[in-house]
Amino acid sequence: MNGRLLSETLSPSSCSQPSLLLCNLVAHSDVIMWCVLSGREGVNTCRWRQIARSRAEGPGGRKGLVNYQFTSDMARDLRVPMDQDLQVKISPREIKKLPKRAREDSSMTGDRSHFPADQKKPRQRYMEKDGKCNVHHGNVKETYRYITDLFTTLVDLKWHISLFIFTLVYTVTWLFFGLIWWFIAYLRGDLEHIGDKSWVPCVENLNGFVSAFLFSIETETTIGYGYRVITEKCPEGIILLLVQAILGSIVNALMVGCMFVKISQPKKRAETLMFSNNAVISLRDEKLCLMFRVGDLRSSHIVEASIRAKLIKSKQTKEGEFIPLNQTDINVGFDTGDDRLFLVSPLIISHEINEKSPFWEMSRMQHEGEDFEIVVILEGMVEATGMTCQARCSYVASEVLWGHRFMPVLTLEKGFYEVDYTSFHDTYETPTPSCSAKELDGLQRGERIVRLCTPHRDKGAQNGALGSEERKPGTQPD
Repeated sequence: MNGRLLSETLSPSSCSQPSLLLCNLVAHSDVIMWCVLSGREGVNTCRWRQIARSRAEGPGGRKGLVNYQFTSDMARDLRVPMDQDLQVKISPREIKKLPKRAREDSSMTGDRSHFPADQKKPRQRYMEKDGKCNVHHGNVKETYRYITDLFTTLVDLKWHISLFIFTLVYTVTWLFFGLIWWFIAYLRGDLEHIGDKSWVPCVENLNGFVSAFLFSIETETTIGYGYRVITEKCPEGIILLLVQAILGSIVNALMVGCMFVKISQPKKRAETLMFSNNAVISLRDEKLCLMFRVGDLRSSHIVEASIRAKLIKSKQTKEGEFIPLNQTDINVGFDTGDDRLFLVSPLIISHEINEKSPFWEMSRMQHEGEDFEIVVILEGMVEATGMTCQARCSYVASEVLWGHRFMPVLTLEKGFYEVDYTSFHDTYETPTPSCSAKELDGLQRGERIVRLCTPHRDKGAQNGALGSEERKPGTQPD
């Protein structure tokens, strides 16, 4: 193709209006071309002249068939002079896969030069502010595992579904045993001797299916009205009575147990545990620290409260493996015991950004462009029930404020401390360096070295001056 002209003969109908043309070229490279059109007796000849060339080969080093897509925006009158060049924009068709929205937009497929610049999409939260995880389990083929753990499955159901299953199980059980009682009475002929006082039925005063259903309810719930009663002349009825009593107890234990566990779950206790809306980064004891605030609204305490935090951020290993939601521990005091909380009043949880911190090399400018999420988990036992409670919250990068501190909420009144929760989420700006903690540590070390060296230099200069004064003229130092 070097210096060669490629020509494509086009029919007049194909060039009668601005159109989208495809040209398949067997080429070594991507090219930029100019198109010269001329009209001759119903035939338009389009000549392509190569003006730029770069090496490109197909898979395996072979020459590949490259599809070029170009637009021809011209007037309806195609009688263009031969000496006038029309610029045609050419871009590879299959080089990059376009976003789905761009592929579906037919108005954008003609001219790719008008594609909007890629905008940064808002980050999908891994966890909502209320602690709900945005993870959905799909294409689970081994659904039998849910049936194996039936009790947990029933407890995890929503309330309206649990109440429906609760009612359905009892109703089906009563109907099932009521049908069996009616079937026994039918086989024995009790329904044909209703009112015959010489006939001893299996169940007295059982006149049909409705009375059998009522007898089943009275038996399983041990109501015992006394109007319908089983007789000793019916051994099959005695056996059925034992079976229904045992199965009824099992059903009661399962259903009542599920409802009790569901009612006593400490999930609602987590509603009274508060997290600040934002996390902050500022100096504390000359160290950059990541801080957030937690509080408990109830007077009853959370026993053995502990807190931990994790950084959720995509990672690529040295081998090229991409980990989309990599979890990294954030030290909030588990090595010193500060993660054990006495949560009587709101506390500010601090993470010192040091060499072991994932934020060690992150500056303020890098923080504004980072894409991460901090998940905070507060655990403890409910004082009233002794059950474990867990509250969760998360902070994305935009919710971490650089150079801020929390407003104080604790004041000393006469005889007690008062917590003002109106300022629980409030912060204020404070002077904070914009450099990373690593750079700040280097600067502080340099200042300490200067401070340590400066007194020795001054002392040496003073000693030298004193020695020169004490020395007599004409004497040599030792």
